[in-house]
Amino acid sequence: MALKSMTGFSRRDGGQGDLTWYWELRTVNGRGLDVRLRLPQGYDAIEQKVREALKTRLARGSCQVMLTVRRPDGAAEIKLNDAAFAQILQAVSKAGGMIDAAPPSIDRLLSIKGVLEFVEPEEDEDAVARQHEAMLADLDAAIDAVIAARAQEGQRLEQVISGHVDEIERLSAAVEAAPGRTPEAIGQRLREQVARLMESGAQLDEQRLHQEAVLLAAKADVREEIDRLNAHVAAARELLASEEPVGRRLEFLAQEFNREANTICSKSVDPQLTRDGLALKAVIDRVREQVQNIE
Repeated sequence: MALKSMTGFSRRDGGQGDLTWYWELRTVNGRGLDVRLRLPQGYDAIEQKVREALKTRLARGSCQVMLTVRRPDGAAEIKLNDAAFAQILQAVSKAGGMIDAAPPSIDRLLSIKGVLEFVEPEEDEDAVARQHEAMLADLDAAIDAVIAARAQEGQRLEQVISGHVDEIERLSAAVEAAPGRTPEAIGQRLREQVARLMESGAQLDEQRLHQEAVLLAAKADVREEIDRLNAHVAAARELLASEEPVGRRLEFLAQEFNREANTICSKSVDPQLTRDGLALKAVIDRVREQVQNIE
């Protein structure tokens, strides 16, 4: 089946020369596609390509992408930020004239963020371009893996939702076959109610009562709701078999299912019909929960 979940995880390791890296992708439910990147310092040049790759391959979901890059020990050089350190010394000197306190030690000054910088060795543009190309290739592999994970979860969801749709169809048939929804049964209940009113001695216009009975019988008929439920069942099965992302349409269809079930419950004048309507609502609620996970 082509149905895909919005939940998935993948990791892809790669490297070139002494440089190694790995990508991690995590995707969860989201109304649209929300990409959040965590790239190491110095890799801003590939950010736009990363976003484009994800937008091309994924339709929906909140996607967290992290790239971790590692160099061999000793590859980075430690450099003192002279300007920052000079400003700190100036501030320490000024503060020392304002309060009576021991000056901070050199190791505490050097631990201040920004004083010491780790500088990566410079590489030529061609080498950097090859690294970026290899990293993006590994990103594509990571996206393939997360799509496969989402498809596997989607297959499970398809089975669950399909079972719920079958149950909706069964309950719709039960509503249709309910003896209490026939015009004859509705008419009989109305006649009994009118008879009790007449026995009470109330002055009632029989012609007006007949007109009201006809109106009530028409309002209690759920034929249109049953027909729409059957149409929605057919539409749901078509969407479950679709090759395109259908999560949004399934969410809308679940709302339509719920609307028909609510109307059946509100129109019901028969206990069994009410029970079937409430059972429909319970199944539809489970469908609404599951389709939130569909891409």
